[in-house]
Amino acid sequence: MRSVTSYLNVTNVEARLMSQHPPFDVLKASCPSRTSLVRIANKWTAMIVIALSADRMRFGDLRATVEGISGKVLTDTLRDLERDGLVARHVFAEIPPRVEYELTELGRTLHAPLEALSRWVEAHIEEVLTARETYDAHC
Repeated sequence: MRSVTSYLNVTNVEARLMSQHPPFDVLKASCPSRTSLVRIANKWTAMIVIALSADRMRFGDLRATVEGISGKVLTDTLRDLERDGLVARHVFAEIPPRVEYELTELGRTLHAPLEALSRWVEAHIEEVLTARETYDAHC
C-alpha cells in the first residue's frame, strides 16, 4: 500500500508542477517556444550564428561574411539575438567607437545543430536542385 501512496503523492506533485509550468509546444501559436523557433529558423539567424561561431566580429566584418544581408536586417537580427541571450554586444570606449558581437554560452549551443543543418544542405543540394527542376518542368 505504501508504494501506491508514494505513487499518488508523486503523481500529485507532477500534476501540480504541470499546471504551474505546462510543457512547451512549438506547434501552439501561444507558446513562447514557438517564437524562439521562428527566430532560430530564420535564414539570417542561422548564418549569423555560423559566422560568429569562430570568433567575435565587428558589424562590418559580419555583414561582409554573411553575403546578401542588408545593414538593417543585420541590425534587427543582432538585436533580437541579443534580446534572447544568444549574442553579446561589446562596446569599446575608443575613438572611433568599436562594437563587436559574439555568441554567448547559450548561443554557442546553437552552433552544432545549425552547422549540422548546413552540412545536410550542402550534402543534398544536388538532389534538391534536381527535384526543383523536375517539379518546375511539370508545372
